[in-house]
Amino acid sequence: MTLQILSTPSDQTQKLLKEAIEQAIAGAEVEVVAGGAGHFEIRVKAAEFAGQSRVTQQRTVYAAISHLMKGETAPVHAIDKMEILIP
Repeated sequence: MTLQILSTPSDQTQKLLKEAIEQAIAGAEVEVVAGGAGHFEIRVKAAEFAGQSRVTQQRTVYAAISHLMKGETAPVHAIDKMEILIP
C-alpha cells in the first residue's frame, strides 16, 4: 500500500488546520506554516495549556487535527514542529 498525499493546496490545508485547532481550543492563537508536501509547523498559544504536561498539550492539538491526518489521501502527512505556548 502506497501513501498518497492529497493534492489540496497547502494554503487551504493551513486554513483547515488553523480552524480545527481554534474550534477545539477556546481562545487559542494559532499559526500554521506549510513545509513540503503534506508537512506543516504549528504554533499554538492558549491558556488552556496551563498546568498540563507537554504530552497532554500535544495530544490536545493532535486530537483537534486528527481528521486531517487519517487515510491514504490525508492532506496532512506530518507535523514537523509543534510549539505550545501559555500566555
